[in-house]
Amino acid sequence: MTLPPDVGAAKSALRSRWVTRRRERPARERAAATAAATTALMQGLAGARVIAAFAPEETEPGHGRLPAAYTQLGARILLPVVPHAGVQLRWAVDTGRFAPGRFGLLEPVGPRLGPTALGTADVVVVPALAIARDGARLGRGGGYYDRALVHARPDAVLVAVVFDDELVDELPVEAHDQRVTAVVTPSGGWLSL
Repeated sequence: MTLPPDVGAAKSALRSRWVTRRRERPARERAAATAAATTALMQGLAGARVIAAFAPEETEPGHGRLPAAYTQLGARILLPVVPHAGVQLRWAVDTGRFAPGRFGLLEPVGPRLGPTALGTADVVVVPALAIARDGARLGRGGGYYDRALVHARPDAVLVAVVFDDELVDELPVEAHDQRVTAVVTPSGGWLSL
């Protein structure tokens, strides 16, 4: 992929494309992809003691099944809390109860933890609009996860769940972008990168 001089503009254009594509994806296709991806993700997470994850939005793979499926694992589940001010994600223990948070995102109502709580996770499930085969991740553009992942343990597995067509050969990256070490797709299952 030849990058234009303004990598930020290239990423913004790709975000717009992937968000539109997700919105236009038929509900039946999303549901089938969610079922397959959730099964593969649960198999890959087996044995993890602490998992940091998120509650997928309606157009994301995993919506309607995650994070409830994590309860099968017997692990401690941490979910993000987007602060009303500032740019550092906080974390909360998943209790199964949610409330709308900033940007309308669902967040747990469990005990609040600081940004460094991410460092206790064996695995971090990160949101993504697309993943490149080298682990480059295209997020929503707020930078919350790029900032949060600096608190992850060096040996933590960073995994994203995307639709099959969102695993691509290349993505534009900037110096602050954090890469994932694995990806889950509905057809391909869990792939280490």
